[in-house]
Amino acid sequence: MTPAQARRLAVEASHALAAAGQGDMVWGHVAVRDPEGRGIWIKAPGWGLEEVRDDRLQLVSYDGDVLHGDGAPHKECPIHLEVLKAAPELTCTVHTHAQSAVAFAALDMPLLPLSHEGTLFAGDDVPRFPETGALVSTPALGKTLAAALGAAPAALMPKHGLVAAGHTVAAAVMHAVLLERACAIQLRAESAGAVLVHSDAAEARAKRAQCWPDSQLEAGYRYLVRRAADTLPEL
Repeated sequence: MTPAQARRLAVEASHALAAAGQGDMVWGHVAVRDPEGRGIWIKAPGWGLEEVRDDRLQLVSYDGDVLHGDGAPHKECPIHLEVLKAAPELTCTVHTHAQSAVAFAALDMPLLPLSHEGTLFAGDDVPRFPETGALVSTPALGKTLAAALGAAPAALMPKHGLVAAGHTVAAAVMHAVLLERACAIQLRAESAGAVLVHSDAAEARAKRAQCWPDSQLEAGYRYLVRRAADTLPEL
């Protein structure tokens, strides 16, 4: 990957998240690791996910300095910087305020494998970051969040939103989308009564392998990119 390709992916992923309904006016962001090791490519503050263009990106160093682009960096850049510093195999991180994720996290109950989406965690509960519901605006908080996420595809940030990560941009975006959908499905089920049917651990592991290999994450991501095509700048 070249820096130009990383910038392009940061734009594309932002639009894909917007197409999936994860926008929150000008808040929330996706970061792509700079292939030259300089930091992350991320949208500049003040723009919605659907508004991101190449000239609205910043290159933010691992020390939190803006190396390319205008203005100060996002206050929550430590989310992305610390997760990517902790896991060199990751390429991309996502932070959004997905409404179903926020609502589900407030219930403080396990996320169950009720659906294909729910098997993303292979029958385990989704990790949570309970340290704060305020902004993750310091390296110390970013490190704690990275530890809470661990090797999981995504984590809930109660009173705040979600964080997701992936070894590809497609995986990170889809992990965020699938967590939001799993939360929404369980909220809907819980609103009707006690949940009585869901996959056991063995079936959940098997379904994760069947439903969410890299090829299927890429296919879902490409669908979101096509939905956003009218707002994407030309290649």
